[in-house]
Amino acid sequence: MSAARKKQSVLLRLTNKVLSLLVRIRHGRHIAPEHMYYYRDTYYCRLVQLKYLFKDYVFIKKPYKTVTFTGEFAPELQFVLPFAYWHYKNGTLNQTKSSSYTKELYFFSENHEEITNTRVTSGNYNYEIPRILYSQDYDIHKWLQVPLKEVYANRIYVYDKPLLMIANRYNSEWDGPPISFYSVEMLAFIIEKLSPYYTIVYNRPRPQNITMDNSDIYDMAEYDWLREQYPHVLLMEDLYAENKGKANNFNHFQLMVYANCDRFISVHGGTATLASYFGGINLILSKKGPEHHFKCFQKLYPRFSDATILHAKSDEDVKQFVVGNFIP
Repeated sequence: MSAARKKQSVLLRLTNKVLSLLVRIRHGRHIAPEHMYYYRDTYYCRLVQLKYLFKDYVFIKKPYKTVTFTGEFAPELQFVLPFAYWHYKNGTLNQTKSSSYTKELYFFSENHEEITNTRVTSGNYNYEIPRILYSQDYDIHKWLQVPLKEVYANRIYVYDKPLLMIANRYNSEWDGPPISFYSVEMLAFIIEKLSPYYTIVYNRPRPQNITMDNSDIYDMAEYDWLREQYPHVLLMEDLYAENKGKANNFNHFQLMVYANCDRFISVHGGTATLASYFGGINLILSKKGPEHHFKCFQKLYPRFSDATILHAKSDEDVKQFVVGNFIP
């Protein structure tokens, strides 16, 4: 290791020690270790942004900022996309770089490059972004709502009854089996309760349609069941096969359908984050995760589009929210 890198490493370790002490003083000594690092990372991200103070606010603004992200889908939507959009509106965005199938997300970026086909967990820890993962403070100055709904609204995916999107997933979580997902039994409950009022669309993307990360996608065997038991439910993969909107990829297609929807029933992670970008009501099933400690669903998710966010911690919660908030 070069002398310069050794010096940088020592400085980083010293900074982290100081910030860890600050966390203990300001937030108490009893924070769980798995949460403490997110508190510290929030302060570190703030420090990093100080070096751009003059470029972003004081000098004559010029496009200089390259925003690069290779991490997971949820933090990209939570922090990176609104950060890049802020720079665009600020007149300082030069380029954006991300994973495959993201060009349409960064519709405002004239110079967007897709640099990887796989999302990696290490990419989440990009301290050049004002926040990463979870935070005790979501008062982020370099952060703006991204108008995906306005940009992708269309007359193609319009039906007699209002759209309701069930955005499900069935993935490994924290190196273990799926935890937060809508089972076949829960899907039956939702569909039977809400079919009289909505055109229901079911979405659980297959691996070939999205950029994979470290999570394994399992098979629920629900597609054939839905086609047989509830043929009136529209399947996103069938709509994509038709591709009447001539979408460039599945992510683009999701944006087009979601933009015409105001009611979402979604699941913890990137699935819920994307659904929160389109206003209306988003019911999120999240049974476990740091989001609970940091109150992400109360403090952060409503900011994406001023949507009403309902956080269900159990299947029973889902049933109560469905009956109480989705039936006209």
